Amino acid sequence: MKRLLLVAALAATQTVFADTNNVLANEDAKVAYSLGFIFGKNNAAAIESLDIEKFVAGFKDGYGNKQGLLSEDEIKKTLTDYKERRMAEAQADFQKQALENKTRGEQFLAENGKKATVATTASGLQYEVLTQGTGVQPVASDTVEVHYEGKLTDGTVFDSSIARGQPASFKLDQVIVGWTEGLQLMKEGSKFHFVIPSALAYGEIGAGTIPPNAVLVFEVELLKVTKDVAEKKKKKSKKK
Repeated sequence: MKRLLLVAALAATQTVFADTNNVLANEDAKVAYSLGFIFGKNNAAAIESLDIEKFVAGFKDGYGNKQGLLSEDEIKKTLTDYKERRMAEAQADFQKQALENKTRGEQFLAENGKKATVATTASGLQYEVLTQGTGVQPVASDTVEVHYEGKLTDGTVFDSSIARGQPASFKLDQVIVGWTEGLQLMKEGSKFHFVIPSALAYGEIGAGTIPPNAVLVFEVELLKVTKDVAEKKKKKSKKK
């Protein structure tokens, strides 16, 4: 498989120097080009500033079973050093982003907290009542059905049940701390605006498209509360 991928990569590099019509003159050429294109596209981010000519030279020597310009040990060390260098660079970039997000998030929370319509809880969660419902108020053990949209502080939408056209349903104690706390302030029919500090969300690590130390902004509408059956039974037994 590795050999096939390298053949594909070589075929892709040759298109830079040859007329496309000639290179793709037959089905074998098209297969080679297609595999090479996919290999190059999928590895572009992993191999920065790749010297195409040196790559082709190394491929030709290896494929032709020739004496390499580097020994196998030197090749292993070169690639190991490259991997470690890339990892160190990635870690440094991650830490820089985390620090910038922390500063930006603190500033955003400070400014948002000054608004007359915004309340801040002891944990640092900020909320604003957009619509006050009159229905059931959930506790952490309940299951809730909500419509929501989540954004970063720059306005980037990272998740939205509204866009999907499908409400989300989940147990309230199985989501981020900011949601567990915030939704217990709501009643069915309510719509709140939440600003959630990173410590109550995904913290210093982040998650998926959510960067490290990100403050999250949500608009949440509580549609339905389903009381936990076990909790109901427990309350009834205490009354007896």
